[in-house]
Amino acid sequence: MDAFLSANSVSKVFFNDDAEAILQFKRGVDDANRFLHANKHLVINLDNYLVSPDLYNGKKHYHSDKSGSEEESRSKHCAVYEDIELSEVFDKVLLCSDDNDCLPRVGTQQNTRSGHKRHLKKGRDSGEVVDLESLLVSCAQSVADADYRAAKDKLQKIRQHSSPTGDANQRLANYFADGLEARLAGSGTQLYVALTPNNTIIAEMLKSYMSSWPWMRLSIFFANRMIYEVASNGASLHVIDFGILYGIQWPTLIRDLSQRPGGPPKLRITGIELPQPGFRPSQMVDETGRRLAKYCEHFNVPFEYNAITKMNWERIKIDELKLVSGEVVAVNSLVRFHHLLDETAVGADSPRDAVLKLIREVNPHIYAQTVCSGPQNSPFFVTRFREALLFYTAIFDLLDATLPRHDNQRLNLEKEFVGREIMNIVACEGKERLQRTETCKQWQSRIMRAGFKPMAVNPRLAKKLRYEAREGYDKDFLFLEDGNWIIQGWKGRIIGGSSCWVAA
Repeated sequence: MDAFLSANSVSKVFFNDDAEAILQFKRGVDDANRFLHANKHLVINLDNYLVSPDLYNGKKHYHSDKSGSEEESRSKHCAVYEDIELSEVFDKVLLCSDDNDCLPRVGTQQNTRSGHKRHLKKGRDSGEVVDLESLLVSCAQSVADADYRAAKDKLQKIRQHSSPTGDANQRLANYFADGLEARLAGSGTQLYVALTPNNTIIAEMLKSYMSSWPWMRLSIFFANRMIYEVASNGASLHVIDFGILYGIQWPTLIRDLSQRPGGPPKLRITGIELPQPGFRPSQMVDETGRRLAKYCEHFNVPFEYNAITKMNWERIKIDELKLVSGEVVAVNSLVRFHHLLDETAVGADSPRDAVLKLIREVNPHIYAQTVCSGPQNSPFFVTRFREALLFYTAIFDLLDATLPRHDNQRLNLEKEFVGREIMNIVACEGKERLQRTETCKQWQSRIMRAGFKPMAVNPRLAKKLRYEAREGYDKDFLFLEDGNWIIQGWKGRIIGGSSCWVAA
């Protein structure tokens, strides 16, 4: 692995070549504008969103009562269009050159800061100074106390001093106000589902998200390098990816395996994903498999794909993974397990622990996991609200420091991704609350209870990661090594961590 790192630095292997290209999503800005509300206030006319229980539950056949065949025809047309467009985007990525259209690192921007203070902010229309953080927490307390009149009065004041296009504090307040408003109206779950972005929007969000700071870049590079090292001598590598989504993690690994001394192994990928709403629940995960097959064909890597689409990952049986004797098995999860329910939602039988038990039963050669780190899983609303406010204060401050204020991709990212997460944390409860982040220490306890032990990080790999995190990026990016964890954050606030594990 040391020789591989010497020949292929993080910049060369990942940042300036294929992974930069993976994020080269050029389309979708015009389509994205259709999803942006013209008004600053949250629109809670659910009829406009065409949300139904069938859509939320992910049933295969969703039809409008008025014109079922017409709706299905329109959905099929849109699905085919999105398949074609997303495939075209991904087809371009491996051909992206270093000096043409590859995604730049924008974390070095110094002139995008708004110079705001964290707590106090002048209103948009007056010189009044308000403490938005305290006002938001006070409003949340009024909501928890069922003091609706006070909550609405405070919401009105928050609206006067917040904006989705303002500085970091104003944007933060805007989306937390959206969540509080939806909680008051009892419409949090419907809005969370209705705000699900389409493929084009997601492409633009990923481009903006991964260009704004190095967390996801470094996490992908870290996991892939660790997997590559474990599979360096194997004839067959089986990657089991919990939450494969669009498979953006794997093209660089495919390319690296093709360059392995002695030739590439056979690559088997089991892609696990949630069913999609509508009549094609496995559309996304199947399309991901076809896309990865094209990459493997391009790089002459033997390939086999197994798609699993299930709402409850803890109910996956080991036979569904189609394990083969003698293969190197790598289990991976990239920022997806915080969506699993835990004991606070379902009692003693935690789906998180059940999935970890399944992974231990697989007995992989490596288990690579990246998690969002934050204590935002309290069953008590105000406590959870405070923790979420602290976490997303760092996120919005980071985006304000690294992306232009009126950048369309930033607006889409904040509304369709960050704002949607806040909506779920603030406005949803029970099994409908899917954003359930835990700290790295909490995850470590779970993983070790499941029968794993930490896997040591190659010192040269850690050095490369540390160099890339600090070289050319904003000085406020946090990067540190804590045992077998690679921790990243912003201004001292931990946002996420990556680690690798083996069976104890």
